[in-house]
Amino acid sequence: MRLIRMLLLATLACTAVTAQANDDVAVKRLSALLDQAQTLSGRFSQLTLDGTGTQLQETSGQLALKRPGLFRWHTDAPQEQLLVSNGQKVWLYDPDLMQVTIQSLDQRMTHTPALLLSGDASKISENFEISFKEAGEVVDFMLKPKAKDTLFDNLRLSFRKGVINDMQLIDAVGQRTNILFLSVKMNEKLDAGLFDFEVPKGADVISETN
Repeated sequence: MRLIRMLLLATLACTAVTAQANDDVAVKRLSALLDQAQTLSGRFSQLTLDGTGTQLQETSGQLALKRPGLFRWHTDAPQEQLLVSNGQKVWLYDPDLMQVTIQSLDQRMTHTPALLLSGDASKISENFEISFKEAGEVVDFMLKPKAKDTLFDNLRLSFRKGVINDMQLIDAVGQRTNILFLSVKMNEKLDAGLFDFEVPKGADVISETN
């Protein structure tokens, strides 16, 4: 009995080491892919489905990202919105309402998914448990938040030929948001003005900064 117990413990220990090794490989692989894009720009197509698969919303727009923590997401009309971060503040502008909401940037990647693509890749393992699978030219990374107070329960990042291809977020009630990245360009010079925002004259401002 004692021998069986020792063999069982040894097997469990080996399994734990293997899992840790696989996790380390996933972290290094994902960090390397993210780090190779110091800037990124292109278009996106976003589809949101509820837990039953019913379509809730479909939008498209343009995006620009620059490390560390700078991003700009512009959703096209008729549901136009502009989300801009300069690495410290985030502005959300709704032109239909003529309203601007200003917040301090939450540096937690589980609260700001855009930081996964524009933030400090070395901190990903602090926020997520990571695994991956590879099939030909495509590598999928599955990220599960370590914290409980998150915007989503699971997130998948997919790369094709080393370039970000799509992202899927699933929240606690099963709602899915799929984002497909199109015409992606990496490491091109981006105008610094893309990541700053001037409040339009006459717009209502809601400031939630400290």
